[in-house]
Amino acid sequence: MAEAVESPRVARGWSRGSPRPFGALAWALPPVVALALFFLYPLALVVRQSFRPDTGGTSLRPYADVFASEGFRHALWTTVWLAPASTAGCLVLGFLLALVIAFVPFPGAKAVARFIDVYLSFPSFLITLALLFVYGGTGIVGSFQFLTTPWGVLLAEVTYFTPFVMRPLLAAFAQLDTAQLEAAGSLGARAPRIVRQVILPEALPALAAGGSLVLVLCLNEFGIVLFTGAKGVTTLPTLVYGKAILESDYPGACAVAVVNVLISVGLYGLYRVVSRRAGA
Repeated sequence: MAEAVESPRVARGWSRGSPRPFGALAWALPPVVALALFFLYPLALVVRQSFRPDTGGTSLRPYADVFASEGFRHALWTTVWLAPASTAGCLVLGFLLALVIAFVPFPGAKAVARFIDVYLSFPSFLITLALLFVYGGTGIVGSFQFLTTPWGVLLAEVTYFTPFVMRPLLAAFAQLDTAQLEAAGSLGARAPRIVRQVILPEALPALAAGGSLVLVLCLNEFGIVLFTGAKGVTTLPTLVYGKAILESDYPGACAVAVVNVLISVGLYGLYRVVSRRAGA
């Protein structure tokens, strides 16, 4: 009889030592309220404003005006090619640098790895400001005006975001069993083959995580594009700034912001689907 009485309670996940459902709800309520107050509510205001033109009422006119403008199409194309190109550069450079730090013995390797952690705390405009002393108008190679071109923005983003790829790679390399490398080397495998067949498969999840993070960050990067002074380079975040601050077109700025958010969320959803199918 005791087992018959206790079984429904166990089936519902209740036990004498387990917390009650209302206790779990009480712990979950504060972060949910904070999320709704500081993130979801402002985001809802942006979405609502994007459907309210200056003429009054509610309509799709702000979106129609934005999609019809040449500036939006230019900013969308620049964002679409610049973010993946920067991500690809970060993946290649970050993988090579992480390989050197993790597997090539040299004095100061641990100090360099720690510096990467510090580097991640630097603001993006600081790195861009440093690049101005080299590639800016009064820099070492200032006569080329390189940093004010799309390729200069690409260089600045690769320079700043590469450590975001290196950090998860270094963590993955620290988990790698060195016995596999020693066994491959004893069997006569050379360094490129070891990297391709032993190290790279172990590094793919870290590459995917770092690459997806960098891609989303590049899509929403504002400070680097602004500080380079590249007048011909307009991305979606800088277009939002221009419409809101310079043109006082708040419905248009909100419409561009909503498009930017949808692209970022769509890429995140795609990453989740691909990672699940890949078993990562």
